[in-house]
Amino acid sequence: MAFKILSRLTTLNLQIKGPQTGFTALSSGCSLSVEHDRQNRRFTVTPGSGAGGHAEFAVLQYKFTGEKEVDLVSTYVPDTFRGQGVAALLSQAAMDFLVEENLKAHISCWYIKKYIEDHPIKTYKGLVIP
Repeated sequence: MAFKILSRLTTLNLQIKGPQTGFTALSSGCSLSVEHDRQNRRFTVTPGSGAGGHAEFAVLQYKFTGEKEVDLVSTYVPDTFRGQGVAALLSQAAMDFLVEENLKAHISCWYIKKYIEDHPIKTYKGLVIP
């Protein structure tokens, strides 16, 4: 899967420091970059390169359902990066985006629902539309 870099990318850098953060890192002290592609309404993480030189990437997709409402639709993490906290990083970035932009969200993705349950931060729960 090829990843096209668009001119309207915003980068959010997150540092994984180990098990105390609640994430299992790709490696100790690994730094992953979550990119927010506002034009295509998605967050991506590119943990490494796939076969043939094409970068594999994880993605969280959302769509606007109203002026200040979004639906967090889905997350996808390639098999080679599953179980390493990548989906949690995407979820955290999406929830932080909601906070920063003062948005409310419908949560269609089962993983993001679980992430919010596992991270009972008042700010996050107040953003969810039942």
